[in-house]
Amino acid sequence: MNFSKTIFAVLLLALSSVNLHAQENTKPAAIAIVKNSIEAMGGESFLRSIKTLYTDFKTETQGREVNYVTKEMLPNKGSFKIVYQGRVVFQNWFDGKNAFETVKGEVKKADLAEFKDKFDRKNIFNELDWITPELFKLELLNDEKVGAKDCYKIKATRNNGLVELLYFGKESKLLERSDKVENAEKNSFATTLYISYKKVSGLTFASEIKMGDKDSSQTLSVVELKINEDISDSDFKP
Repeated sequence: MNFSKTIFAVLLLALSSVNLHAQENTKPAAIAIVKNSIEAMGGESFLRSIKTLYTDFKTETQGREVNYVTKEMLPNKGSFKIVYQGRVVFQNWFDGKNAFETVKGEVKKADLAEFKDKFDRKNIFNELDWITPELFKLELLNDEKVGAKDCYKIKATRNNGLVELLYFGKESKLLERSDKVENAEKNSFATTLYISYKKVSGLTFASEIKMGDKDSSQTLSVVELKINEDISDSDFKP
């Protein structure tokens, strides 16, 4: 037996194993990746100081302008309305416990199942909820590209079993894509791409997003964003 060759092979295997473990150990923890994203958005203390958030998105439907207006208040209150050519065509409200919506112009109680991800929500920004252990379990998966951007891929499992896949840019630190798993058996996802970011009043936010898939997608652009302004409890009741 050629002992020199055998020893060389063993050393090579050992070095490969050490190198593999070193690469694994240099990978950041999932929660650290999300915390880096929070820092890139403006910092955890700043995000927690935001008690209300108003966002007006603009998009197009059949060549005509449509606006989606959202209002949010800590911890889990929200309202949403669709404005088509200056006219409100749909609206819903969630006051933290009860939900209402307009149906053919009339206000009716909404199906609470549609608001199931809001009941235990603690923050306006998803990133803050993702780092809350009693709400989410985070798991770092294999790296993946979003377009040309290298990203960390994280599986976020909510305490009620709902799963979301999150892609954070290695360079930007910001969320580049998210996939909500709608049907795991059918491999069905609701995908959101975060195309560009802007900074307003200290907050770095996604100013342009794309929702859907290649067959049916919609691009939304933020036209107005207000922090801690012009929102009260009455905005979350019809």
